Amino acid sequence: MSRPNILFIMTDDHAAHAMSCYGSRINTTPHLDRIARGGMRFDNCFCTNSICGPSRATILTGTYNHVNGMTTLDSRHDNRQLNFAKLLQGAGYQTAIVGKWHLGQGPAHWPTGFDYYNILQGQGPYFNPEMVCNGAKVQYQGYTTDIITDLSLDWLRTRDKERPFCLLYHHKAPHRPWEPDEKHAHLYEDEDIPEPETFDDDYQNRAAAAGAAKMRVDRDLNATDLKRPVPTGLTPAEEKKWKYQRYIKDYLRCVAAVDDNVGRVLDYLDAEGIADDTIVVYTSDQGFFLGDHGWYDKRFMYEESLRMPLLIRYPRAIAAGSVSADMILNVDFAPTFLDYAGVAIPDSFQGRSMRPVLEGRTPDDWQTAMYYRYWMHLAHHHVYAHYGVRTRRYKLIYYYADALGQPGALEEPKEPEWELFDLEKDPGELVNVYRDPAYAEVVHQLRGQLRRLQEKVGDQPYEREDPLPFTAAS
Repeated sequence: MSRPNILFIMTDDHAAHAMSCYGSRINTTPHLDRIARGGMRFDNCFCTNSICGPSRATILTGTYNHVNGMTTLDSRHDNRQLNFAKLLQGAGYQTAIVGKWHLGQGPAHWPTGFDYYNILQGQGPYFNPEMVCNGAKVQYQGYTTDIITDLSLDWLRTRDKERPFCLLYHHKAPHRPWEPDEKHAHLYEDEDIPEPETFDDDYQNRAAAAGAAKMRVDRDLNATDLKRPVPTGLTPAEEKKWKYQRYIKDYLRCVAAVDDNVGRVLDYLDAEGIADDTIVVYTSDQGFFLGDHGWYDKRFMYEESLRMPLLIRYPRAIAAGSVSADMILNVDFAPTFLDYAGVAIPDSFQGRSMRPVLEGRTPDDWQTAMYYRYWMHLAHHHVYAHYGVRTRRYKLIYYYADALGQPGALEEPKEPEWELFDLEKDPGELVNVYRDPAYAEVVHQLRGQLRRLQEKVGDQPYEREDPLPFTAAS
């Protein structure tokens, strides 16, 4: 079998529950569904740090953030590090990245390992972006989602057709402040989008961190987000519902533009006759709260933020319409690409190739627990720094709530606290059972598992005074 092309499509903040192939109640994504129908949908793909730059660094380098140095948004990527693009380039692949980079600006931080890059500066605007093309700034006119697609297609058309390619096609959408294009500006105008089940969460029975977060739909969306004044005379409940509709409709309009543009690229693969020879990956850098818990944004280890959409199509090896419940992490992406390209996976990469899972032969020792850490204490949305472990049934979170000198984190320690959720009984993560005596043995086991995972990945625990002395049998 010849080496496959790799088309890696990544959006920013696109939650899986805003995709119809994942059973969305609020929108349809027909072109993303094409990837799912032709390949595998993963129902348990998770990020190891739910924030843009750090997740992207993990995907690129195959390492956790304490290793690659991108712990927060104020960190800067050292582009001398090894990444999967460098290895593919060295093995004869044509490599390119177009769109969002978000790992720092300037020669020390711009992409390396790519024959061609044309990237947004920082987050980038929704309209008329100035981009950096192989080190030179270029001004473009139009809608950024369309421009990123046009540039990606231009590169594909001029590639050497005798050699395999790896294209990272990265959209900024649907990142806040959710500015739709003219084509989709009136989508959903005459309908009400359903509210999530946890929309009116009161943050009781949980750690203080949940109530302290500043990402509430009813309180924290600003004039730029809403784009028009709040109507007068509304009750607090009516105002919250009105703000949700303003937010979610613009978000979904941005998603619709992405979906249309992904369809353009899929059509190109079909027209070129290379769809069967191309691994197509669709994902987002993390999840997002779509009114869940009354929130927007991400950062928390709660499911809507932790879970990434992941669709992978490769007709030569992956069964069409297949679904996997196996646990996949963003640190696993890089070794998977190398595996399919026939390139040796470096020992320094901390993930594991998901190729056997994709091909229907999950190893007996495949991971059933994952480690997460959010470092950017209190910055932007007042989310406490925390780490934790998620298994198939349980989630244990420790809010150590301290900046620890991390870039951009705020030096304002809070009281540390633990949360435990039984995801089987409480999928909405509304009741913290850490203090419930019935879960004492579960707590004991998970705290041990958390330490073992930290040791495995080389991260250091930071447990300040435990608010509830840990008394389970050791």
